[in-house]
Amino acid sequence: MYIAFKHLHIACVILSGLGFLLRGILMLRDSPWLQARWLRIAPHVNDTLLFSAAVGLAVMSEQYPFVEPWLTAKIFGLIAYIILGSLALKAGRSKRLRVVCGLLAVLAFTYIVAVAMTRNPLVFSPA
Repeated sequence: MYIAFKHLHIACVILSGLGFLLRGILMLRDSPWLQARWLRIAPHVNDTLLFSAAVGLAVMSEQYPFVEPWLTAKIFGLIAYIILGSLALKAGRSKRLRVVCGLLAVLAFTYIVAVAMTRNPLVFSPA
């Protein structure tokens, strides 16, 4: 069961990153596709599956945020990613701010993935 949840989580992470990049490109092009119903709903469905799989993995492995430093780092990275992603896709007042926030969101996403792969909140230092 653990392996199934892990694969679901990884698949949802990939879809989340690709979906963010797609919506970022559409935002830069002022595309009307950004208003497509499926493109507004799909990220929420994916993120719900992603979060559910993460909770399932935490329970099965008995590793929890605020107990395990690497999981805590992922939570804070996720909060940064959500805020920056929101500014990039919706709330940023200017296109320049949206681009900067989008790039920072990609960095936050990359950090989360790196922490997950290394299980080290400092990523580039020895564990």
